[in-house]
Amino acid sequence: MARTVRADAVCLGESMVTFLPTTPGPLAEVPAFERSIGGAESNVACTLARAGHPTRWVSRVGADGFGDHLVAAVAAAGVDTAHVVRDPDRPTGVYFRTRGERATVSGERAAGEVAYYRAGSAASAMSPRTVGLAAADAGRVLHLTGITAALSGGCLDLLRTLTAPRPGRPTVAFDVNYRVGLWRSAADARVLLDLARGCDLVFAGEDEAEAAWGVTGGPAAVRAALPEPAALVVKQGALGATAFGRGGAVHVPAPHVDVVAHVGAGDAFAAGYLSATLRGLPVRDRLRHGHLLAAAALTVPGDLAEPPAREHADRLAALPDDAWARLRLAPGWTAQETAVP
Repeated sequence: MARTVRADAVCLGESMVTFLPTTPGPLAEVPAFERSIGGAESNVACTLARAGHPTRWVSRVGADGFGDHLVAAVAAAGVDTAHVVRDPDRPTGVYFRTRGERATVSGERAAGEVAYYRAGSAASAMSPRTVGLAAADAGRVLHLTGITAALSGGCLDLLRTLTAPRPGRPTVAFDVNYRVGLWRSAADARVLLDLARGCDLVFAGEDEAEAAWGVTGGPAAVRAALPEPAALVVKQGALGATAFGRGGAVHVPAPHVDVVAHVGAGDAFAAGYLSATLRGLPVRDRLRHGHLLAAAALTVPGDLAEPPAREHADRLAALPDDAWARLRLAPGWTAQETAVP
């Protein structure tokens, strides 16, 4: 029997309640915080839903007030949360961060701090036994990230199951999302390379490929280390991104962005690329839509941003190369028709 498709995309992974300081400064000196939500996979799910795609989020949260808030917030973005399980014995994860940047993948000193309280969380109990494959496979695309693999042995087993060949498997997209603090060593993080090799579409930062796998030499070297996926997107920060596929390599520079905060930009890029992929757009436009949704996240202080209207994004993605190169996006650009210089 053919698999019934009930969503464009299914995103599986942990989301947490985020506490963002009301004032700048180190965590030790911040007097108060504002509550929000954060999680790579739920960020992608919310952005895809806001961009007009039927989307499902699969996860586990605690049977607590933070779990109530998470599910309600993700559902409010238009995401199907019917397959989020409430765990009566484990808490919902939370984290605190400063208004600066996240720690770098290389482990160098960063401008900000992040404090995670997710050990033993409800999401860490995800495994092939606790997550039904039918819920995960019910979309055209199944989106996963390497963060889930680091949460527990059961979570790693689940990702190995979901990325393994099996009848009726949807297109599997995998964002490496290497987080230094979640892995004991770079040697342990090499499991991310094995997982990526089993996927159809992989997102990897040039910097994280070096930090996690010791791969240097630019996008071509990352492709050489990951020849198996049908599509590989290597993110190069402000330089742009390069996509590898059957047609060879396509590079698209990032537009100029007046950055407010970098958090959430990678998730937004993945959502933009996936949205354009689901719509059957050419590779150049997939990369441009990724950059545009990343720019939406870069120009707000939180993890999530309202994406531009589809017609607005399509108009910008269709710009001639010279006009694209001159494009500059500042806070508030998604709510207005951006002028091209």
